Amino acid sequence: MNRDLIFMALALFTWGVGEGAYYIFQPIYLKELGASPIEIGTILGTVGIAMGAAHIPAGYLSDRVGRRVMMWASWILGLLSAWLMALAGSLPIFVTGMVIYGITAFVMTPMNSYVTAASGKLSAGRALTMISAAYNLGAFTGPFIGGYIGDHFGLQKTYLFAASIFVVSNILIFNLRPQPVLPREPGTVKILLQNRAYWAYLGIILIVFFALYLPQPLTPNFMQDIHGLSYSAVGLAGSAGSLGNVVINLVFGSLNPHLGFLIGQITMALAAFVFWQATGLPWFMLAYFLMGGYRLARAMAIAQIRTVINPVNMGLAFGITETFSSFSLILVPPIAGIIYTWQPAAIYPIAILLTGFAILISVRFSPRPYHD
Repeated sequence: MNRDLIFMALALFTWGVGEGAYYIFQPIYLKELGASPIEIGTILGTVGIAMGAAHIPAGYLSDRVGRRVMMWASWILGLLSAWLMALAGSLPIFVTGMVIYGITAFVMTPMNSYVTAASGKLSAGRALTMISAAYNLGAFTGPFIGGYIGDHFGLQKTYLFAASIFVVSNILIFNLRPQPVLPREPGTVKILLQNRAYWAYLGIILIVFFALYLPQPLTPNFMQDIHGLSYSAVGLAGSAGSLGNVVINLVFGSLNPHLGFLIGQITMALAAFVFWQATGLPWFMLAYFLMGGYRLARAMAIAQIRTVINPVNMGLAFGITETFSSFSLILVPPIAGIIYTWQPAAIYPIAILLTGFAILISVRFSPRPYHD
């Protein structure tokens, strides 16, 4: 791993510690601030809109002004929004911080482009999964800390801790070196718009990530409301999830992207099954570990996209891809909230059925490599 990937990994590790400390408790804290399950789903869906809206402009700009500039912008905005959440005294202000934080998801587009370009002798899939593993190694420790702080001092102090850690991550990310902006010939965007393999694959991504995200938004509430787990216990389950992200990404990161994409979906189906049948913390920890397949599927989806596009459109293509995958973050939470209100456990068998369909679609309509 070269110098830039090392600084990227360190910045993501520290960010993972901070985000991991509070992220799994987000729907629980929303409940503490007075939101109902349907309202929680609606809020998370609104955040999903913010996450999806910025990807295409970020991809377009990263191809023109540089990937590093866009990453710096995201890190700074994330720091400011984290402090807004930490200092919020009411639900509207907290949700405002959540939405602004959601916008920072546009970092995925320039970051994936930066990592792919900086991969050197590593394959794109291996570089992306290694960087993802660095983030999740930090996110593995975060829930332990967040759960402890939540149990002893309240969840609001957990957000103060996270915002403080983000300061360190910002210092690290500012050590990245710039990458050259590739010259563009007239008609390069048109080439992307006419790329049938790319657009067909985006349809697959939309189906897959809708299915894979369904069991995730309200599972922390499910563990607390139905099974009575404490903050610390929920944090342990979240840490197991981050460990699963690290292990699954490192073990399967060198596979052919199409195969890795399928394995990610299969492990998510297994996770939904375990959540459905779980009777105690060890089983929830196993289910969260298996949810590492979600991160694997995302990394492998990006790696597959790289094989069907012209490199000059990499930023824009990744931005459109992230927007399509973000549709699940918009559509799923309100639907999950409705299902949860009707029957909390019903989310999981529904997710299993949808994931099975997504796997069949993925096998049947895999993309073919791009050729000029």
